Amino acid sequence: MSVTSSPRPTSRTESRPARSPRAGQAARRRLPSWLSEQRLFGIGAVVVVLVAWEVVALLRIQPQLILPGPVDVINAFGAMIQGGQIWIDLWTSAQELLAGLALAVVIGLPVGLLIGWYKRIAWALNPFVNFLYATPRIALTPLLIIWLGIGSSSKIAIVFLMALFPVLINTAQGVQSLEQGTVRVARCFGASDLQLFRTVALPGTVPFIASGMRLAVGQALIGVFVAELSGAQHGVGMTMNTAGQQFQTATVFAGLVIFAAAGVILTALLRRVENHYAAWRLSD
Repeated sequence: MSVTSSPRPTSRTESRPARSPRAGQAARRRLPSWLSEQRLFGIGAVVVVLVAWEVVALLRIQPQLILPGPVDVINAFGAMIQGGQIWIDLWTSAQELLAGLALAVVIGLPVGLLIGWYKRIAWALNPFVNFLYATPRIALTPLLIIWLGIGSSSKIAIVFLMALFPVLINTAQGVQSLEQGTVRVARCFGASDLQLFRTVALPGTVPFIASGMRLAVGQALIGVFVAELSGAQHGVGMTMNTAGQQFQTATVFAGLVIFAAAGVILTALLRRVENHYAAWRLSD
């Protein structure tokens, strides 16, 4: 006579299906394509800071003259737009910023390539580069105004000097950090200097160039603000300076937001370029 054993009762933990490690990935996939987890945390942190700032402003721990809230800054934006002057200021500052950055790239890129590639050129130019890099370029503003006048030329020159050295130095460093084995192999196959520049030096230096341009954006924005403090008729920096003299703190914050937004947008664009060409970096 056989005795059949009854099935052993399973506990709740045993009967619970194992959670797949892909469940977390599936949850992340429910987010929109443009809203990654990193961006979600960043946007949340910004919202928290803005809400806290507005609460502190509403409590009037400090008067509005000293600490306006985000709503006050938005109202100042509205007043600037209604006045119409903001569009002229934005156009003037954008021209000075883009022209100075373009000159910095056009001059800094080839000079950096030459310094990084040819030792004799580096020996000849390094004293001048080190001298100008160590000198506060803002201190050259009076000289540039005397030489070029108070028009847009002196403003563009200031922006150019501020943005030049990040591009130049990063480009030279990128060339100097190239894999020498690749260069020797290319020379063994009879590649000329021009072919080496085009096929080895430039592709391997692109990530450094993009990084230098990203750093140059911040320096160029400083140059625009400083340049417009000296005899400018239009510009966001001039508007901020005038508002500060008239104790319009919310307008000063509005101009600061404009500069910050321009820096964030340009930096994000250049970071995308840097990430796109990151695979071009020659590994050791």
